Amino acid sequence: MTTSTSSTAPVPSPAPPRRSAPTRPPRGLRPGVLVAPFMTALDFFIVNVAIPSMQLRLGAGPSAVQWIVAGFSLALAAGLITAGRIGDIAGRRRVFSAGLTLFTLSSAACGLAPTTGVLIAARVVQGLSAALMGPQVLVILRTSYQGAAQAKAFAMYGLTMGVGAVFGQLIGGLLIRADLFGLDWRACFLINLPVGLATLALVPRTVPESRAPQRPRLDNTGVVLVSAALVALVLPLIQGRSQGWPLWTWLCLGGSAALFAVFGAHQHRLSGRADGSPLVHTGLFRERAFSVGLLTTLTFWLGQGSFFLVLALYLQQGRGLDALASGVVFVAIGGGYLATSMTAHLLAARMGRQVLSVGALLMALGLGLLWSAVGSGTGVGWLVPGLLVDGIGMGMVIAPLTGAVLVRVSPQLVGSASGVLATVQQVGGALGIALIGIVFYGALGDGVVAHYPHALRAALAALLAVELLLAALVQLLPRTTASAAG
Repeated sequence: MTTSTSSTAPVPSPAPPRRSAPTRPPRGLRPGVLVAPFMTALDFFIVNVAIPSMQLRLGAGPSAVQWIVAGFSLALAAGLITAGRIGDIAGRRRVFSAGLTLFTLSSAACGLAPTTGVLIAARVVQGLSAALMGPQVLVILRTSYQGAAQAKAFAMYGLTMGVGAVFGQLIGGLLIRADLFGLDWRACFLINLPVGLATLALVPRTVPESRAPQRPRLDNTGVVLVSAALVALVLPLIQGRSQGWPLWTWLCLGGSAALFAVFGAHQHRLSGRADGSPLVHTGLFRERAFSVGLLTTLTFWLGQGSFFLVLALYLQQGRGLDALASGVVFVAIGGGYLATSMTAHLLAARMGRQVLSVGALLMALGLGLLWSAVGSGTGVGWLVPGLLVDGIGMGMVIAPLTGAVLVRVSPQLVGSASGVLATVQQVGGALGIALIGIVFYGALGDGVVAHYPHALRAALAALLAVELLLAALVQLLPRTTASAAG
């Protein structure tokens, strides 16, 4: 990493991105790395479908079920920033390959777990291995492509991540319904084995190796501080509502704020030293595209995970659909998402940052249509128009927003920047589930089936406000940021 020559020297400003790459990236690069965000998103959502079967087959109680979900999310969020820096030091392809190997092995351990304790431990390792892969994917795409090719690569990134999230429940429902070889819920994890092994065979031939221009050292103090801060933040967000927000959750949140403050001061001190090697160079936040882009990313993901959760609860518990039927309803979102995600980079090249605001407003429109359909008491089919419009808006936001955050980051800092971006995505999802969960369950009251439409409408109203806030935040981004990558 290039360090400043004095305590006041700014981070070197990168030149505007060129419109074409000087060399052609290896064929097969995108399939070689994009399997990682697909599997991560898939495993995040597919486990929700498998939980009832796990409870039946393994005898998992409520606390164990919570940790099967939380163990993955917690490990993933806590490891992303550190993993981004490790890739700068050891090489992005090497760390990506290590993460993919570990993810494949831990998926096998999940699928073969004889007890809930083993399953929880394997899920934690799965989360850590997903953290190793996540930032490397963003860095590899950012450094291997330029101009329009880079925008298209980020479009593919958004597509694979969205497909994994949107179709996760459907894929899980199909696997459990098929009950291949009597595997039941275990197939939801074992499906990762052939995918992971095939990808590992591709990586050496298709993914180029890269490191930071000047190899930095790993800031061990920073690793401890930021990991502890993220665990203290994400753990109460995941478990607080279900436990009634006991005292320990508020103590954790307060401790997280203190740890982040100490971490920030430590990183600022290292950033100002010629021999410093911070995990996150504080000069990154002087670039408006990065700092405002992170806030915009946090807002976007605050709405996504929570929306999928409350919609699934409404469909399965409020309308009595099974996991497969509920997953089929989610296909409407996927159809809209597929319609725009692959062309969003072309729209961004024409519209700049406004492609993001148009996408946010379309999501708000889709949520409004859903609010109306739920209130009318009609059949599930009437949800489809709103879900379709919401998916169209999603497809216009995910890929351009990722490019907007990273496009101006200099090569020596792109690893840590990618780790921060991926962390903000995870924290946004956890924060949204906590906040929108309060609205949904508060409106649900005693859980009577007849109350589910009212609860979903309350959550949709809150989510609509989130999308309007997202559209407003986009106006703070530099005018050319979204189009720069395209």
